[in-house]
Amino acid sequence: MTVVRKRNVQRTCAICQRTLLMGERAVRFTPGGDDWVDVCALCTTTADDHGWIKEGSPTTPIVPETRRRRRFGGLGSLLETRRADPEPHISQPMYRRLSPEEKAVVEAAELFNDSAYRRTIAGIAKSLGDARVSLLPLSGVNPEVVITIAWDISWYQYRVSPESPQHVRLAERGYELDDLDPRFMHWNGHLDGDGRVTPDIPRL
Repeated sequence: MTVVRKRNVQRTCAICQRTLLMGERAVRFTPGGDDWVDVCALCTTTADDHGWIKEGSPTTPIVPETRRRRRFGGLGSLLETRRADPEPHISQPMYRRLSPEEKAVVEAAELFNDSAYRRTIAGIAKSLGDARVSLLPLSGVNPEVVITIAWDISWYQYRVSPESPQHVRLAERGYELDDLDPRFMHWNGHLDGDGRVTPDIPRL
């Protein structure tokens, strides 16, 4: 007798990176080009917000004006203490007084906060509580900032490249803090309730 086995195909949501359960409904989207990815039902709104094209859609979605990235428009909110409505924006004199490294982490935090990963982290934080945050600029031809968000039982690491077409990407994730390189464990930021990363830079 021939035994028929179901093929073990593992699917992952392209937004929240969660492994989809067997039989779980997913929607196909393309971020652009010919590549199609799976998006879970909870993340379809996020895909729409980022202008991804839904499979079978007759027209190309338009990214809302409010979702367009402003390079330094939100710097003031990142240097404020935790507030629901971070205003006013940072003044140019204050920004000019930041060191190059501080400017890099401030911009990296803004790019992360404008990405879909913020919602993912906010959802995890609801279950795991307060997180440790590290923002580490890396030197090189194409400078990157590594953002590490960690709990006692889980951690996520993102690479932020302002000059790259994909500004933020998930680089690594794990479960044990001991697996992290010590240089990524200099906790110099914090996580707000809505998943926003804020570097701990003293007010000038």
